[in-house]
Amino acid sequence: MTRFALNRATTKHWPLPDLVRGCAEAGVTGVGLWRDDIAEYGAAPAAELIRDAGLAVTSLCRGGFFTTPGWYDENRRAIDEAAEVGAPALVLVSGGLPPGSRDLNAARAQVAGALADLAPHAAAAGVRLAIEPLHPMFCSDRCVVASLKQALDLAEPHPAAAVGIVVDTYHLWWDDTVWDQIARAGREQRIACFQVADWLTPLPAGVLLGRGLPGTGCVDLRRFREAVDAAGYSGPVEVEVFADDVWSRPGPEVLAEALAGYRDHVA
Repeated sequence: MTRFALNRATTKHWPLPDLVRGCAEAGVTGVGLWRDDIAEYGAAPAAELIRDAGLAVTSLCRGGFFTTPGWYDENRRAIDEAAEVGAPALVLVSGGLPPGSRDLNAARAQVAGALADLAPHAAAAGVRLAIEPLHPMFCSDRCVVASLKQALDLAEPHPAAAVGIVVDTYHLWWDDTVWDQIARAGREQRIACFQVADWLTPLPAGVLLGRGLPGTGCVDLRRFREAVDAAGYSGPVEVEVFADDVWSRPGPEVLAEALAGYRDHVA
């Protein structure tokens, strides 16, 4: 249970000071932040709040979206924010196809070029770029990196300390090659972040918000945890859920259920 971390997305409407206090009281030692928190509270105050409570920042979400105007400067700012709050990894969601394009190969080549441009700045800041592959249904508009193999291939030209990958159960559970790719990620020392959420059936109308707390869906979460452990990953396990019904509930209640689900289905 000491590896459990709460990603801020899971309790979207729980104010950060209350969340930090609730986590500390529950014995949770890690929190995954979003850049919205930085915008609302400021990097230095957020970092001080979390540090003073005895917690650590486990990741910062997110950078990426490399097809949007100004992506380079925006990602450099994200790297600097991650460094300021003490996040070891900046999660990258690549972005989808450029407007009017059907060329996936070109879009993925653009991601590769962006990584080459950003990796030196990230390395100098002590922040690891963490490429997150998303489920293929998000390929057109959110993330052209749709498998763990694609993420690892993009990371391969760079030092493992500078560029890694995210294993997110919600996005990868369907892929029968994922176990071999997790093992590969371990050999290459690329696992920068591990996030868990369940897959609900049937999915709600807003698919992006179709995640469930651990144990509420069909994903073999413990198998994923055992696989990343076997690959040499011993870092935090972030529970990251996007769901309107979860967001509508009190933060302490959601945290308690997330902890129980983690204990029964992940640990």
